[in-house]
Amino acid sequence: MAALIRRIISTTKAPAAIGPYSQAVLVDRTVYISGQLGMNPSSGQLVEGGVQAQTTQALVNMGEILKAAGCGYENVVKTTVLLTDMNDFTSVNSIYKQFFSTNYPARAAYQVAALPRAGLVEIEAVAVLGPLTDAS
Repeated sequence: MAALIRRIISTTKAPAAIGPYSQAVLVDRTVYISGQLGMNPSSGQLVEGGVQAQTTQALVNMGEILKAAGCGYENVVKTTVLLTDMNDFTSVNSIYKQFFSTNYPARAAYQVAALPRAGLVEIEAVAVLGPLTDAS
């Protein structure tokens, strides 16, 4: 059996990892994107404006990582949303659907006790490289 190729995906257009992990890892055609906080890539600080601003920035950061991997939001097949307050679920959804507008990825959402840097939301994703055709 041939070994699968693992490639580390990294871009300066998204925040650098704040721990011992990669922004994303590509194995075969699957891209595993680490959880993205609403951090400004140049300052490394959380954006101001609450959960909607942080959700927007987290998804913009994810988009830059997807581009670096050679794909886009349409290639995302699964996301996980971590919230420090489940009451923010509707606010996060209002931003989320601006990035994922059709053929939504599978998703889980959890309330957690805390996130790094006191973030309000963190979003991770799994994407598949290459064109995807929807079954009829």
